[in-house]
Amino acid sequence: MAERYDLIVFDWDGTLMDSAAAIVQAIMGAARDLGLEEPSESRARHVIGLGLADALRHAMPDLPESDYPRMVERYRYHYLAQDHRLTLFSGAYEMVQELASLGRMLAVATGKSRPGLNRAMTQCGLEPFFHSTRCADECFSKPHPEMLEQLMDELGVGRQRTLMVGDTTHDMQMAANAGVDGLAVTFGAHPRLVLEAERSVALVDTPSALADWLRTHS
Repeated sequence: MAERYDLIVFDWDGTLMDSAAAIVQAIMGAARDLGLEEPSESRARHVIGLGLADALRHAMPDLPESDYPRMVERYRYHYLAQDHRLTLFSGAYEMVQELASLGRMLAVATGKSRPGLNRAMTQCGLEPFFHSTRCADECFSKPHPEMLEQLMDELGVGRQRTLMVGDTTHDMQMAANAGVDGLAVTFGAHPRLVLEAERSVALVDTPSALADWLRTHS
């Protein structure tokens, strides 16, 4: 494990923003609108972090391909109806601000779309602290390593000096596929038991523990 990371890449939903429940509700609402059986909450939570099309395919594997555009439209309707009420996890703003003040390069790698991430970053005021971001509509979806590879190339930071912070197995698998360290947080979409099966430098259970870990190790 590196003594100090020069580049810290955060997932967004379930890592910085407390939005996992809203995503689950939007998936279930979209299923209802199409007259379909709702996926279980655990299945809906599992797909958080993937690009939207991939997430809905995993959540609703029996849905005909021709119905996916309608499913996507209804998902966005339900999510956008509540996204203005979503907030960062307690202390997330201060944590990011502190890391930026210490000279760390910060980035985001997310399953959100570019318009969705831009809107969320603007609403919460974090945009000025990040050097670069990648979204699922610009790259291969997690766990493919392309998001991290592009960020490292753009910012000129090697694998040994890069850390991926995320709340899902998709994040940890992307980190492993890119050859970088992964730090798992257990307060988002995927439970600790599932995350323990993935390779990571540590698992942290609260937003304050995440801030403490990053303060100590970066």
